[in-house]
Amino acid sequence: MRIILTNCKVFGDDKASKVFIEDGKFANEFAEDKADRVIDLKGATVTPGLVDMHCHLREPGGEYKETIATGTASAAKGGYTSICCMPNTNPTADNAAVISGIIKKAKEADNCRVYPIGAATKGINGELISEMGLMKEAGIVAVSDDGHPIKNAGIMRKVMEYSSDFDLPVLNHCEDESLSEGAMNEGVVSTSIGIRGIPTAAEDIMIARDIILSEYLDIPVHICHVSTKGGVRMIREAKARGVKVTCETCPHYFTLTDDKCADYDTNFKMHPPLRTEEHRLAIIEGLKDGTIDAIATDNAPHHADEKVCEFSVALNGILGFETAFALGYTYLVKTGEITLERLIELMCYGPSNILKLGRGGMNVGDDADLAVFDLENEFVFDKEKMLSKSRNTPYDGWKLYGETILTIMGGKVTYEKLC
Repeated sequence: MRIILTNCKVFGDDKASKVFIEDGKFANEFAEDKADRVIDLKGATVTPGLVDMHCHLREPGGEYKETIATGTASAAKGGYTSICCMPNTNPTADNAAVISGIIKKAKEADNCRVYPIGAATKGINGELISEMGLMKEAGIVAVSDDGHPIKNAGIMRKVMEYSSDFDLPVLNHCEDESLSEGAMNEGVVSTSIGIRGIPTAAEDIMIARDIILSEYLDIPVHICHVSTKGGVRMIREAKARGVKVTCETCPHYFTLTDDKCADYDTNFKMHPPLRTEEHRLAIIEGLKDGTIDAIATDNAPHHADEKVCEFSVALNGILGFETAFALGYTYLVKTGEITLERLIELMCYGPSNILKLGRGGMNVGDDADLAVFDLENEFVFDKEKMLSKSRNTPYDGWKLYGETILTIMGGKVTYEKLC
């Protein structure tokens, strides 16, 4: 299959206005009459395909919320060509059989590359270390207990030491659960609406612990979805000392604050929770100065029945695939906080490098994974047009820039919206 993309801006090459694809790879120039398809992009911008290092596809066990097929279709609509799914499935992705099943389903769907993250402990219960070697042979790229923090420091040490033998990064959800029995950020808003709060200290305490372990063992650790000013500060200081710590945040932590919970709208219920403006600004500063290495979605599909209920009992999390780039471009690039180059680093190269995926190349011979975004025209995000099975998003009706108009993975068009 030969494809030519014409009339476009090419990320990283100011002189280029065309992209050539042949047999799934970026190719040297060839004549238009030799192409199977010529696509006029009308001035849109071609970037490397995005990489999401933290998402949930729900299958197996949660197909009523999402399937691998629908989840990866949603990811493709967001410009993603590679995603890494968390192990909180049913059964848990803590063994080679489940990992192999996920990879098989993803290949059948063929919407984007799926790299499973295996459970760090059996059943993600923080007690017995999982079969990391067998899971790596099956295809995992990291280990994590996802939303279940590894609370025992001794177990965390063993997980880090054992995973390092297999060159597998450890991704930890940092939360001291003895402090986090609430449903939103602890502060003025939680007090005013009568919802028990979760203090920022719950996150900061475990970030500090993991930094200490990483420094002592000289083994890398990755901190998931950082949401606090204190967390950003500690990670910044640790990096300055040479500690092998990396971290991610999510779009909701630089676009939303806990005042959105005042109306008890469960689409604003996250884990970790939305913080105050002080913390939101600290996240943006961490994105600007390089403290934060990646923007992940933490894409978390939920059935309506799990969200349309009392705030305190609603499940945590929102959808993220189809809004992440547009939120980053609208609220970080267009506002002058960061450049487009930095945004692509955060949403492609950073995640790929942390997990050693080798994604993001756009040279001749590299896999033709790319996304095309309309950076000039505003669009209104409509949740009813999402490709996910779920609809739990707080961004319905938001005016954004950076709509995806084309995604190509390995030379195959996986999403298309062209006039």
